[in-house]
Amino acid sequence: MKSLEELKAIREKMKRQMEVRDNDENTIRVVVGMATCGIAAGARPVMTAFLDEVERRGLKNVSVSQTGCIGVCRLEPVAEVFVPGQEKVTYVKLRPDMVPAIVEQHLVNHNVVTDYTIGAAE
Repeated sequence: MKSLEELKAIREKMKRQMEVRDNDENTIRVVVGMATCGIAAGARPVMTAFLDEVERRGLKNVSVSQTGCIGVCRLEPVAEVFVPGQEKVTYVKLRPDMVPAIVEQHLVNHNVVTDYTIGAAE
């Protein structure tokens, strides 16, 4: 950081990301596995990609949060998507470059990206 303006910009970005982490019962939730197994496999950049993409698109009905181990360590990084009234979808072996497609297809257009789901990986 070289200036107060830079610090203010970082603060505003973090505030917007915290808003993305809030949710209610009508919100689509994205939960990224961030236990040591997930982090070691690259979950942190995946989490950041979800936060950035949701913020970039201005999606107010989507929250992004983290959890511990989801239980399929061999398929990490893992993210689960919970759409109210629908079954949970588990995305596996994620990379940050896969996130825009998940946000566009699943969160915005309500079409599961089956190529990235747990069923396709096994």
